[in-house]
Amino acid sequence: MAEDPSTQDRSTHGGLILAVESSCDETAAAVVERGSRTLSSVVASQIPIHSPYGGVVPELASREHLRNVVPVVRAALEKAGCRFSDLDAIAVTSGPGLAGALLVGISYAKALAYATGKPLVAVNHIEGHIHAVLLEQRQLSATQEPMPLPALALVVSGGHTHLYLTRQQGSSRDGGWTYHNVGRTVDDAAGEAFDKVAKLLGLGYPGGPWIDGLAPHGNSSAVPFSFSQVKAKAHRPGQRAALPRFLFSFSGIKTAVLHYVQVHGMQPSIDVRHRALAAIEHPKLSDVLALCDAPTLDLIASFQRAVVGDLKRKTFRAAEELGAHSILVSGGVAANRELRTRFTAEAAKRGLPIAFPSLALSTDNAAMIAAAAWPKLLAGDLAPANLSADPSLALGR
Repeated sequence: MAEDPSTQDRSTHGGLILAVESSCDETAAAVVERGSRTLSSVVASQIPIHSPYGGVVPELASREHLRNVVPVVRAALEKAGCRFSDLDAIAVTSGPGLAGALLVGISYAKALAYATGKPLVAVNHIEGHIHAVLLEQRQLSATQEPMPLPALALVVSGGHTHLYLTRQQGSSRDGGWTYHNVGRTVDDAAGEAFDKVAKLLGLGYPGGPWIDGLAPHGNSSAVPFSFSQVKAKAHRPGQRAALPRFLFSFSGIKTAVLHYVQVHGMQPSIDVRHRALAAIEHPKLSDVLALCDAPTLDLIASFQRAVVGDLKRKTFRAAEELGAHSILVSGGVAANRELRTRFTAEAAKRGLPIAFPSLALSTDNAAMIAAAAWPKLLAGDLAPANLSADPSLALGR
C-alpha cells in the first residue's frame, strides 16, 4: 500500500524510479525509491477480459494495455505524490512475454523518457520477480538480517519455472546482481499446468487459485502421480545448459490428468460444472465446491501435491548441491498455500532461510521492475535507443 504523500519529506527523496510492466495480461506502474521503498503500485487486471476464453488472448491483452497504460501511470504518480520532474529514471519490462503486450509498455516508456529527459532502464521480467522478494527483504532490513547469499531463486508462474543461483556483486546493498540459470522447465510452466488442468476440469481462469482453494477438500494420496527423468532440450546460443537433474516438465502430468478423466468417465460432470459456473457472474469457492464431487476433489488435491512435491524436491536438491545459503520463491505460483507451507517446513528442517513475496507482489507488478532497475541505474546500465521487445529474453547465463 502506498504511503500517504503528506507524511513524506520530499526533500529527502532521491532515486525515484517509475516502472511500467506489460509483459502479459496485467498493466502495472509503480514508483519505488532506491529499490527499497514502494511509494505506489497500481495494477489493472485483465482477468475478466480473458476468463471466457480460459487463457490469455494476446491481441486482447495488447488492446487492453493500450487502454490502461496512461491512466495506470497517472494513478501511480498521484499515489506516490510525485511528478515526472521528481523522477530519476523510467524503467520498463523488455521481455520475456507477449510481443504485442511488451511493445505497448516499451513504446510508452521510451516516449516518456524522451519527453522528460529521464534515463530509461530495461528490465528482464524474470529478474523482476526475484527482486519482488528482495524489495520486501530490504524493507524489513531494519528489523531482521538480510538473506544470506548466494541464494537459490525459484521463479514459478504461469509462464516461467526457473532456478537461479543468485549473487550480489560487491558489498553494497545497491550492488549489481548475477544470475546463473541452473534449472528450468522444458515444456509447460507450473502455473500453466495449473491453468490447463483447471480448464480441463471445468473450472475458471486463472486456474491456480481455484485448485489451491479446492485441494484441501480432497485426498492428496488418492491418485498416484509421478514424474519421470527429464531430458534436456537444446538451449539458446550463449546460454549455459541447465543441469539435467534440476529440469522440470509438467506436460506429462497434464496428460495424466486427462487420461484419468477419460478412464473414470468424468467428462459429463465436468460439462455440467462448466455450464453452471459460466452462468454465475462472480463464482465463489463455495459455488465451485458444491459442483465438485469427491473423485474430482481427490484428483485436484493429488495433482497439486505432485506438482508442489516436484518443485520442492528439485529446488532443495539444487540448493544443497550448489551451496546456496538461502532460498527465494517468487512468481504467481508462490502464492499457493500448499507450496508455501511445504517449502517453509523443508527449509526449517534444513536450517535454510526462505522468503516469499507478499501476495500482492507474487503476481505481475511494476514495483518489482523498479526494484530491479535501481542497481542497473547505479551501474549506468541504460537501455539503448533501439530498445524493442524480446519475447524470449533469457536471464543470466
